[in-house]
Amino acid sequence: MDEACRLLGVRPQTVYAYVSRGKLEVMPDPADSRRSLYRAEDIAALARRKQAGRKHETLAANALFGAEPSIPTALCTFVRGRPYYRGQDVIGLARSATVEEVAQLLWGAVQAVDFSVAPAAREGKAGRVAAFTGLAALAATGHSTRGRLTRVLHTEGQGLVGQLATAFGARPGRQPLHTRFAQGWRQPAEVAGLLRTALVLLVDHELTSSAFAARIAASTGASLPACLLAGLTTLSGPLHGDASGRVQALIDEVERSGDDEVVARYLSTGSPLAGFGHHLYPDGDPRAAALLALFEPPPVIARFIRNVTHHTGLQPNIDVALAALVSHCRLPADAAFGLFATARSVGLLAHSLEQLGTAEVIRPRGRYVGPLPDAGPGARPPAP
Repeated sequence: MDEACRLLGVRPQTVYAYVSRGKLEVMPDPADSRRSLYRAEDIAALARRKQAGRKHETLAANALFGAEPSIPTALCTFVRGRPYYRGQDVIGLARSATVEEVAQLLWGAVQAVDFSVAPAAREGKAGRVAAFTGLAALAATGHSTRGRLTRVLHTEGQGLVGQLATAFGARPGRQPLHTRFAQGWRQPAEVAGLLRTALVLLVDHELTSSAFAARIAASTGASLPACLLAGLTTLSGPLHGDASGRVQALIDEVERSGDDEVVARYLSTGSPLAGFGHHLYPDGDPRAAALLALFEPPPVIARFIRNVTHHTGLQPNIDVALAALVSHCRLPADAAFGLFATARSVGLLAHSLEQLGTAEVIRPRGRYVGPLPDAGPGARPPAP
């Protein structure tokens, strides 16, 4: 790490950002598992780019649609293969914290956050159609975020998250979100604990594609539901928050053909296996490990995980853990995305609120240059 930082003239957080964007290949040091080795060719290529200077034509080539915009954020970063929310270890928080407590932390709210909602008639079946339809209606009639006190936006954000959870099947009421989801999905108390852990693990993951989209909307003064809708529509892509759907399709294939045949077929064609490996976590996704440690996945999934890990060395990521949780608890078919979208809505609102702390507008062909209050060093361009 020290040599990589010296050659590139950057801090360790920037090196982690290069890794997260796939610009810098990393592998564990065989001689010391606590250290990482970085590909020399990648280091050299990044150094050449830095030497190109900051001339006008270089900046034009690196505009938003040309390369890598960068926005500072104090919400989430990664240190030694673990995610942190405002400096607090996410895996540790997930052992006992609720998503309401994490929201208070990320939003910087003075009062406790409350996602409870009054009982109301829901039109149509619970799921993403109800969630996106309801949110779109609110976005169409919402007020601009400009000229409004932060505490007022916090109150509006609470209502948005609460309504979103209800649209995905959570029972209305004053209980915490994980309890409401368990009740809505007719699950016992022990499953509510699993849902609490999953929600906390999924709240934020630094400047992802969906966070970037939400911040663009916020920078224009769009309403809070519009910012959230911008982020959630981006999250819905199969290469982002709906990756658990790809994992479920893979598991369905395993149930039909057997894991040996499926793994052999994918390996013979060089096709990636959805849900395994993560560029930010070369030693394994700690979020997945934390969740999978709390329950025994169904035998077919457990065997499949062992088979893939044995043949590829890749560990399951959070998408596999979510799919395993849904199968283990026999949750509704769209439950994985519902949990992801509801939890991440807390993070998307946090990014929107953080973006409002600056007067800068993120322009389609420009670069963001305005610092954010208490901005941390862990910023990176949008990534799925």
